[in-house]
Amino acid sequence: MKHDFMSHDLHLPELTLRGMLLGALITVIFTASNVYLGLKVGLTFSSSIPAAIISMAILRFFKDSNVLENNMVQTQASAAGTLSAIIFILPGLLMLGYWNGFPFWQTFLLCACGGSLGVLFTIPLRRAMVVNSDLPYPEGRAAAEILKVGSHNGDEGPQSNSGMKDIVSGGFVAGLISLCANGFKVLGDSMSFWIPAGSKGITQIPLGFSTALLGAGYLIGIASGIAILVGVLVAWAGFVPYLTNLYAPDGGATAKFAMGIWKEKVRFIGAGAIGIAAIWTLITLIKPIIEGMKISVKSMNSSAEERETHRMDTDMNTKSVLIVFAIILVGLVFTFWDFVSAVPISTSLMWTLVVVGIIVALLIGFFVAAACGYMAGLIGTSASPISGIGILATIISSLVVYFIASENNLFATEAGVQFATAMAIFMTSVVIAIASISNDNLQDLKTGQLVGATPWRQQIALLLGSVAGAVAIAPVLNLLYQAYGFTGALPRAEMDPGAALSAPQATLMTTIAQGIFNSSMDWDYILIGVGVGVVAIIVNLILKSTTATLTLPPLAVGMGIYLPPTLEVPLIIGSFISYFVGRYLVARAKMRAGELAEYDVEQSNRRGVLFASGLIVGESLIGVLIAAIIVLSVTTGGGESPLQLVGPEFESNAGWLGLLAFIFAGLYLVRRVVTHKFNKEEALAMKAEQELEK
Repeated sequence: MKHDFMSHDLHLPELTLRGMLLGALITVIFTASNVYLGLKVGLTFSSSIPAAIISMAILRFFKDSNVLENNMVQTQASAAGTLSAIIFILPGLLMLGYWNGFPFWQTFLLCACGGSLGVLFTIPLRRAMVVNSDLPYPEGRAAAEILKVGSHNGDEGPQSNSGMKDIVSGGFVAGLISLCANGFKVLGDSMSFWIPAGSKGITQIPLGFSTALLGAGYLIGIASGIAILVGVLVAWAGFVPYLTNLYAPDGGATAKFAMGIWKEKVRFIGAGAIGIAAIWTLITLIKPIIEGMKISVKSMNSSAEERETHRMDTDMNTKSVLIVFAIILVGLVFTFWDFVSAVPISTSLMWTLVVVGIIVALLIGFFVAAACGYMAGLIGTSASPISGIGILATIISSLVVYFIASENNLFATEAGVQFATAMAIFMTSVVIAIASISNDNLQDLKTGQLVGATPWRQQIALLLGSVAGAVAIAPVLNLLYQAYGFTGALPRAEMDPGAALSAPQATLMTTIAQGIFNSSMDWDYILIGVGVGVVAIIVNLILKSTTATLTLPPLAVGMGIYLPPTLEVPLIIGSFISYFVGRYLVARAKMRAGELAEYDVEQSNRRGVLFASGLIVGESLIGVLIAAIIVLSVTTGGGESPLQLVGPEFESNAGWLGLLAFIFAGLYLVRRVVTHKFNKEEALAMKAEQELEK
């Protein structure tokens, strides 16, 4: 019996008590692990797909479990992989010396309110960016395929059997490579070939070997892949060689010097490009967003019967949204007041900072919700540059606080400057929480759309996930601070500064805020990035007006400049594989020419999507396993690489072996797709399903 996941008449339990409890448990565990690993060993993992796998494994023991219930668990637990991005900014308050620990209620309310706002802000964006958009949402699409194929309520025919084989094959390949690379260390995860550029300059040809990003690249499409490639070339064939020639010492630039130039200068160009491209993207989306909001408000106020009839296109109702928003506002007022009341300033200035801080966080928050949702739709949640948005939010928050502080003579004392800087970081923390959840939320809503879920129930699940994840953040941050300290912030004088956690993103954003308040901020590279973004926007408009298919998403160009190149190369390679394989399949179908020829292409494409999804699954699951082993090892006094089988001297060999393994994964992906045997029964089932949908 064919199971129709897209049926509007599907009445299966979705938001169940057991699902919510399971989702909350997974969220707390995964959030704690991500915060711990992100600061201790620089390792984090995406929690959405592992949560889906765990949910399916546990809920299979209940006869009435189903794909929609599993989807709700992964929706809720996905908050764990994203809300932990608060580590990008919050430790800055200790680096400043303003906090000497992480107060539970302030930290909890800041994360829970920010995360919940991220959910609310994506409600009016859903229709414009998920329903009426052609954004690929690679991880959302992958999660949907896994849920559909893995659910025991799914199709038991040949399509489901072959689909499970493709996912398992991809998962096995990626899992084995990831275990050997990130666990045993016998395979490298990247390589860089450094080459001279000019008299003193240097640049690199980067290679990254993440099979999960290869799979994500296969799903994002050629336009995003080319745009990211353009960004990489702008950074590493343009700015890095130029700036290393300009600033290198007489002996010439080294690889370390070039990476410093990229981190301290070129990344700010990327941040500027992302900022202007995000503003432009939001402008282009204003009309569909407003239209979507009108339809959403209309559906919010419809009767219960109408909402159930059209449940797959129904958001939280207006009353519920307003109640949640009011609770969030109360929480924000409490935590902001608690924060500013710790310093001896006038009551009127306190209220000014509280009100302005909340308003700025809300306004910037809605902007970054749209920008991050769009970026996640382009290239996926894992590779989305949240820290780049954090840099822009830090700059805006700091400028607002700078104006208020200067008007109220706060800069007269060193304590006043410290408080103003801390206030900007605190405001930015709310924005980061909003950005991280919105970055993930639209991906989850895409998964829900593909499996036939109810949007308002998913939105409730994400609210629960935001609150559950926020519970774990303060205790874990305090544990890490007391055990290791942060760069520039040690809890005890006798501690070794060399063993402190570097928290690089928090250090960078704190440095930016301090640079604005002591007037040492270098704006040149941000402004150059704005210029690059404007050029990318103009080129994209020209391409759209002269060609029907070729585009150059300006946000993706900015991300190509900003993100580490070893993360981007697998995305680019995956997108090119997808494009050329697709061209080959179409040409082959034309040669065969028959009534069902188009379904030959569709079957092969589906197989590629499933195998690529399996690549994401395999690396994600092994990431969770390695994370658990590392946490156990570190907390029991062991090393940070408990599975490592080789020493540092094997590093060069590991790099070449990693390259060979990555090439094998890419070739195996191509082979799985192009050697797919046409299945007439499956093609007829596809044809019947499409006719039914029409």
